[in-house]
Amino acid sequence: MNEQQFVYDKMYPTARVLYEFLPNYNMAGYALYLVIFLLSVLVYKLGFAKKLRLSQNIVIYIFLLLGCLMLTFLAFFLPVVEGLIVAAMILILYKIRLHNEKKRSASAS
Repeated sequence: MNEQQFVYDKMYPTARVLYEFLPNYNMAGYALYLVIFLLSVLVYKLGFAKKLRLSQNIVIYIFLLLGCLMLTFLAFFLPVVEGLIVAAMILILYKIRLHNEKKRSASAS
């Protein structure tokens, strides 16, 4: 087994799929970065975002971009994308349940 196949076999499924189906490695790396960034934005918006001024939001998203760069390097051999998907699903379910509770309590009043 050559070294490239060994590394490919150690990748987590999302990274492996991107590297398998995209035309070159550069595009696959950028796609993995974009997926991680979009999922991180979704998790941030669902779980942690508050009403902030535009300048504060810009600073937050700049640091989110930088943090996602580090997460992209980890995503090759760790389940970063899969963890972000699970976190987003949990937060979506929480928001749906919270919305239903508010609707139920408003109709009861």
